[in-house]
Amino acid sequence: MKASQFFISTLKEAPADAEIVSHQLMMRAGLIKKLGAGIYNYMPMGLRVIRKVEAIVREEMNRAGAVEMAMPVVQPAEFWQETGRFEAMGPELLRIKDRHGRDFVVQPTSEEVVTDVMRQDIRSYKQLPKNLYQIQTKFRDERRPRFGLMRGREFIMKDAYSFDRDQAGAKASYQNMAQAYRRIFDRFGLTYRAVAADSGAIGGDLSEEFQVIAATGEDAIVYCPDSDYAANMEKAEALAPPGARPAPAQALKKTATPGKATCAEVAELLGIPLRTTVKSLVLATDQSNEAGEVVKTQVWLLLLRGDHEMNEVKVGKLPGLDASFRFATLAEIDAYFGCEPGYLGPLNMKQAVKLVVDREVAVLADWVCGANEVDFHYTGVNWGRDLPEPDLIADIRNVVAGDPSPDGKGVLVIERGIEVGHVFYLGTKYSRAMNATFLGENGKPQFMEMGCYGIGITRLPAAAIEQNHDERGIIWPDAIAPFTLVICPISPDRFPEVKAAADKLHDELLAAGVDVMLDDRGERPGAMFADWELIGVPHRVTIGDRGLKEGQFEYQHRRDTAATSIAAASALDFLKGKLGLATAQ
Repeated sequence: MKASQFFISTLKEAPADAEIVSHQLMMRAGLIKKLGAGIYNYMPMGLRVIRKVEAIVREEMNRAGAVEMAMPVVQPAEFWQETGRFEAMGPELLRIKDRHGRDFVVQPTSEEVVTDVMRQDIRSYKQLPKNLYQIQTKFRDERRPRFGLMRGREFIMKDAYSFDRDQAGAKASYQNMAQAYRRIFDRFGLTYRAVAADSGAIGGDLSEEFQVIAATGEDAIVYCPDSDYAANMEKAEALAPPGARPAPAQALKKTATPGKATCAEVAELLGIPLRTTVKSLVLATDQSNEAGEVVKTQVWLLLLRGDHEMNEVKVGKLPGLDASFRFATLAEIDAYFGCEPGYLGPLNMKQAVKLVVDREVAVLADWVCGANEVDFHYTGVNWGRDLPEPDLIADIRNVVAGDPSPDGKGVLVIERGIEVGHVFYLGTKYSRAMNATFLGENGKPQFMEMGCYGIGITRLPAAAIEQNHDERGIIWPDAIAPFTLVICPISPDRFPEVKAAADKLHDELLAAGVDVMLDDRGERPGAMFADWELIGVPHRVTIGDRGLKEGQFEYQHRRDTAATSIAAASALDFLKGKLGLATAQ
């Protein structure tokens, strides 16, 4: 490819609304152009990256035995109503009506549609297993789209769906996909981790996320350097502390803490470690009648150490609590505690609440909590003496670095990551809701066991940039670079021999199967180099008149600090070696 035939549109400055590095560099390098909030044109340079991502994904999915199909972007709402997700998904699901007033959705995913496909055609266990996938445009109506392709509204995703006759088969399909994903991400040339994850709104009970490691990542990844344990923050278990609770050593005392409404402020005032304080979080769950009117509200008090944070996913899985819990209102807090937030605690409440105690708090002695009176806290609080032993003890906190690993093989480390893939075992969540059955070996109807598997095709290039960039621009891994190598001739219009050498090398590399770009625009060297460093092409060959007279080209990898002279006569073999291609013997 020659630059004069291509569409190159670089910018010196990023738009003001580009907040993170990948968004800034994708805009500056001309990979994407904004059309609307969270909606982008994929420009030719960016589309080449996306197509390379798709090609790797497609090859490995096919290799794993999945079969490609395509499902509509716009889908009748009736299928989503069958599973209840038409109402449950909330405003992120874009709902539209056609001219006849019929409801449709713009797909964010396609469990319902693929389940309908299978229930129409699968009759017998002999037809299973099957795995269908698509690479298709999706839409999620994010309330606040941001970060370019990282959290846009329209995006491209690879979604696959496996169907099996039983749980054992479904878990085998899951493992097959999990291994295929590892091959995919290995080929991308990115540093990543596969971590145990919560299944969230999709459902199911076996799930892994594939996280590209990046300091700017939105997700916290928890792992043990001394073992294979890895999980996301939502899933990572905080073990119960070993040993018995210490005996009380302090008397219960109501202590003045004027103006100190946080655990950190109280700890500083009293000169005690923050870990000896206990924070009180007040939640509520509502029961509604068929008309949607709230008929009963249950208030819950959660106790965590002052230096720990609540894990909402863990809390949402507790008996009696679910994902619909909310934080209590100020009126509810006053009704149960008679006090404003900041001074709340489990002693001397006005009304009884459901009490949930974190594992760490359950083994604390002589701790500090709010006294349910402004400007006062209790010190020397102890279970059994001052409070009944807790009824419900649970892991309800986020782990922190240095916590023991749940597998007992070391301590936990936390780093940031960007989720680019997710695999789920779904079970019969969708097949049961949509009556997708087959006749088993016993001749009786059985529900298909399902799994689903997603990769964010357009999110992945953004994640790659977050991991691979410097002050000059993007640094693409070879496998997904828009071009693998760029030839930069210096003043080819003035020096015909430079132009001829560049054309010859370009043609030879093309013939060898190299994705090569020849910059024939006639730009000044500084501007030309700046463009390709910004765009991030990993390999560059510079051909100039002086070097050519000495039989030399210059080679520089995007990560190199300086160029290396190479013999023009053997440049092709040198470059093929750098690119991992077979060379002439």
